[in-house]
Amino acid sequence: MKAKRMACLALAALGVAGTASAERGLYFGGSIGAASLTERFDEFVIDDDSTAYRITLGWQFSDFLGIEAGYHNFGRFEDSYTIDGEPIDLRLEADGFTLGGTASIPLSQSFWLYGRAGAFMWDGDADVNSITDARPEETNPYYGGGAKVKMTERFSLVGDWTRYELKDTESDVISLGLMYRF
Repeated sequence: MKAKRMACLALAALGVAGTASAERGLYFGGSIGAASLTERFDEFVIDDDSTAYRITLGWQFSDFLGIEAGYHNFGRFEDSYTIDGEPIDLRLEADGFTLGGTASIPLSQSFWLYGRAGAFMWDGDADVNSITDARPEETNPYYGGGAKVKMTERFSLVGDWTRYELKDTESDVISLGLMYRF
């Protein structure tokens, strides 16, 4: 029975590999989406969403593996409090560069599932009432996955979720974008 299951899995893998369509080479992409953040800062908690965007440049070695570098901007996260009648405004911003790998599974000639992971080299700005100021700067991991739909020979529609681990917190980004293959 175990050999029969292994043979079925091998045939399925060959069938998936047979649907690949030589998506090798250089690509450029951009996406826009929503970033969420819940962060403790100076005894306050910022729980906000913002508009984020990403630009990537990558090389697909095969139908299955690639490498990419990019720039990611999280936008601005803001929250306000009132303590003893005094307004307190909080603001956090972060952006940085990514370097990582991708793994794809082609399910047809025009549809792929993929995962991504790598290092995010970022810096940020944080302030309370424009007085308390912090400028964190670190390198942390990111990982995620999504789907790609080929629209033409050069353009694909891409949708994904990516989690960026920033210092002691995480930010989830859901985005939609385009990829151009050279």
